[in-house]
Amino acid sequence: MILDKIDELLKEVQNLSAKNAEEVEALRLKYLSKKGEITALMQDFRNVAADQKKTVGMKINELKQMAQERINALKEQTETQETEGGAIDLTRTPYPIGLGTRHPLTIVTNEIIDIFSRMGFVLADGPEVEDDLHVFTKMNFAADHPARDMQDTFFVEKHPDDVTKNMLLRSHTSSVQARVMETTQPPIRIICPGRVYRNEAITARAHCFFHQVEGLYIDKDVSFTDLKQVLLSFARELFGADTKIRLRPSYFPFTEPSAEMDVSCFICGGKGCGFCKHTGWVEILGCGMVHPNVLEQCGIDSKVYSGYAFGMGVERITNLKYRINDLRMFSENDVRFLREFESAD
Repeated sequence: MILDKIDELLKEVQNLSAKNAEEVEALRLKYLSKKGEITALMQDFRNVAADQKKTVGMKINELKQMAQERINALKEQTETQETEGGAIDLTRTPYPIGLGTRHPLTIVTNEIIDIFSRMGFVLADGPEVEDDLHVFTKMNFAADHPARDMQDTFFVEKHPDDVTKNMLLRSHTSSVQARVMETTQPPIRIICPGRVYRNEAITARAHCFFHQVEGLYIDKDVSFTDLKQVLLSFARELFGADTKIRLRPSYFPFTEPSAEMDVSCFICGGKGCGFCKHTGWVEILGCGMVHPNVLEQCGIDSKVYSGYAFGMGVERITNLKYRINDLRMFSENDVRFLREFESAD
């Protein structure tokens, strides 16, 4: 009787088939689980006559081995079909996934923000699509200033009657300063990182978009000496404790007096080399005392308050730190270039 049952199960196992993993699992439970058909036969084995135990035992072992092999083969077959059909095999050993790193511009921007944050500056942000009022007018740009020209600015919409209503891609992050000043009374101490746009030909030394970090401090009795000390501390934090700075007179519509700041060349130590064009100095930013007209335009009494502002290009600082000769590399997404900064993050 039991031998007939075994022969019947052998025929069933030989003809087993399954279309997916769920059906394979159902077959395993039917034949090989604790409550399966083969387990039931092994329990009946106790009632077999002694002279038949050897024969029956061998048959049961043959059945169990065949069932195991057949179910394993069906499992492998269905997994292959699912993988080829685009399904995800969650039990498969994963491929190694390379971890990314921060972009060099992000690394440098975060470093600049961290330095000024420790000096008490807080982050401020504003829209990249701005109006002329906040980009130019409130920053003391004359109506006929060259920066408003189509050659320098990307205009989104030009108003035929009122130039202050022109919409454009901001050409500097000073527009963030204007928005903060018109809504906040001093003291104000902010830093404004962001992307800016200018209508320039794309070359190794220029691009139509780049990144700036600008700072602004307004309070009572703020002096140029305060500005100089902040910038000296910043330069030494960024380039090294032995860094020196030099301020040269310059001109910006929104500051008076204005200056360009150079740092001592950290390649040659100020002795003169090809990197600093044998001057011993490298220019990094512009700065100055906030023009009284800017304060008044933004609703701040220039007779009571004074302030300073500064601005730098992140690409410029990144070039100096890592000696990158081509600005276009920052936006081309070349993985080989980006991998060079894995240890800098």
